[in-house]
Amino acid sequence: MPKQKSRNSITKRFRVTKNGKLMRRRSFSSHLREKKSKNKKRAQKRPVEMKGYMAKKIRTFLGVKYTAK
Repeated sequence: MPKQKSRNSITKRFRVTKNGKLMRRRSFSSHLREKKSKNKKRAQKRPVEMKGYMAKKIRTFLGVKYTAK
């Protein structure tokens, strides 16, 4: 049986932490930043944990078997 290849586009957008959490970047952070508050811009820098159905789907595309508790 052939090896399962991970999707390269997804490997660039998401990462899995040591504990198995799936992290993603926040949206609305790349342009039109003048009108956003400092607090909002600072919060945009931090990655967010993905949960639920989409996280499970992305995990399969990445080829990760371990799921976070």
